[in-house]
Amino acid sequence: MDISWDDARLFLAIAETGSFSGAARRLRIGQPTVSRRLAALEYAVGSALFRRSVDGAALTSAGERLLVPAKKMAEWAGELHRAAESADSSPRGIVRVTATPYMSFDFLAPFAAFVSQKHPGLRLEVQSQIQYLDLGRGEADLALRGRPPTSADLKLVDTLEVPNAVFVSKALKARLPKKLSLQQLPWVAWASPFEAVPPNPQLESMIPGFSPSFTADNYLVLVAAAEAGLGAMVMARMAHRFTRPSRLVPLDVDLGPFSRSQTHLVCAKSALDIPRVRRVSELLREEFQRIRLGR
Repeated sequence: MDISWDDARLFLAIAETGSFSGAARRLRIGQPTVSRRLAALEYAVGSALFRRSVDGAALTSAGERLLVPAKKMAEWAGELHRAAESADSSPRGIVRVTATPYMSFDFLAPFAAFVSQKHPGLRLEVQSQIQYLDLGRGEADLALRGRPPTSADLKLVDTLEVPNAVFVSKALKARLPKKLSLQQLPWVAWASPFEAVPPNPQLESMIPGFSPSFTADNYLVLVAAAEAGLGAMVMARMAHRFTRPSRLVPLDVDLGPFSRSQTHLVCAKSALDIPRVRRVSELLREEFQRIRLGR
């Protein structure tokens, strides 16, 4: 029997999100459509591919056998898509960039306006994600990540290193002693399910019994809490020409081994053959260089 790419993509979406609702969100279709199409696929295969429960959908043994081939199919679908688009000689269209919530809000949103003015035919779609998207499959064109790539299919385009600092509201700073340690500060930090996202692990390693005064699962909520004086936030001191006025001010506090952080510009190797992706990557590299030079 033949399994189409649409069916394989549906199968992967369920397997990787662990639920029909998660697959529906990823594929941007209705959950009844997911159920209907999976039932048709299972009928064609002749076996149940998932065990349904209140906790979601888990692979059966038949589903496990399909998982690796389906992932390879996804990778080749991404390659096929990029090969077709590389024939377009003009840098026009949408470039999807994925980054952390901080980078998306502070840097990529105003950078997108700059790109639009410089190249009216280009448009950025920013996907603000804690989790890494799969660039090999074409889930995004470019990524700004905290870790360099380890896959042979990915290319490290550039790396930007900047200092980190502890930021608080002006009102909170006025109430704090001149000399203080990390342990003396109230902290604003990530809540579940993002407890392993920086700076939480770093603060836990430096502060015995680390217990934030406020937590949230949304970056903008964390910033709003810090601006309201609820606590301190660790943020990169990435001065760039798009920097917006901030209500937060830095403290003179030693962050030890966490005093610097890196942002890596990453893409699938074949993605740079697409003119619009290559041009946006070049513009990002130019901005990284401006930041390094303090312009």
